[in-house]
Amino acid sequence: MPILDLDDTIIRVIIVIIIVFITTLITGRIAKYMKKTEKFSENMTAVYLIHDIINYSIYFIAIMITLQMFGIDLGGLLLSLGIVGIAVSLAAKDIFSNFMSGIVLILGKSIKVGETVEINNHKGNVERVSLRTTRIIDDNGIKHIVPNSVLTNNTYLQYKAPEKYRINIIIHLPLKFDVKEFEEYVVNKISRYENVLKNPKPALYSKGINKDWMELKVSFWIKNYKNKDKYKLIITNEIRKYIESGEKG
Repeated sequence: MPILDLDDTIIRVIIVIIIVFITTLITGRIAKYMKKTEKFSENMTAVYLIHDIINYSIYFIAIMITLQMFGIDLGGLLLSLGIVGIAVSLAAKDIFSNFMSGIVLILGKSIKVGETVEINNHKGNVERVSLRTTRIIDDNGIKHIVPNSVLTNNTYLQYKAPEKYRINIIIHLPLKFDVKEFEEYVVNKISRYENVLKNPKPALYSKGINKDWMELKVSFWIKNYKNKDKYKLIITNEIRKYIESGEKG
């Protein structure tokens, strides 16, 4: 097959690049839509799997089309790659192993986005599971990229998140405040949030007292374990505002 004219080839390559760019952009938009859709938001692992498969397919097809445009015999190329592949198989085995391990992890649903795992002394939430690696973020915000083959070939700890979670906040309430009024305020504020369980209801417990303040424990349950830090911060801030307003008064 004769090689195409330079001008014609450049035009075709540009067309391929445009198609790849547009398709990748559309794929990204679809992934964002799926993340916001309730049906898929609970299974982000599937979203990332679909995204990766489409992306890899696009790149593979684009490469094949580009090679054909330059008049390269795909049959001969594949045969050559088969011969060369014997020499590079050892170098590529880790990549292939990670790829296959990713498929096993995703289809087997052994690890899901949002779960907490511990591998090689790294503990954190699974942020993303791709076809080659799994990304884990720890409590310090540090991201750890773990090859999928490490997860399939080694023992790891998997912490199942509870369906509901109790949040306890310890505070020091100055003695000038009325405990009953404070309890009504806090319980009312907490109960307004949709993610807070009505039963068991929010409660206030005494932990101790000294000449300056009372030590109290604010306790309430939330529906989603993933939101524990968010709601702890929100209620702590509400308590801070209450105490500050009383101090100024």
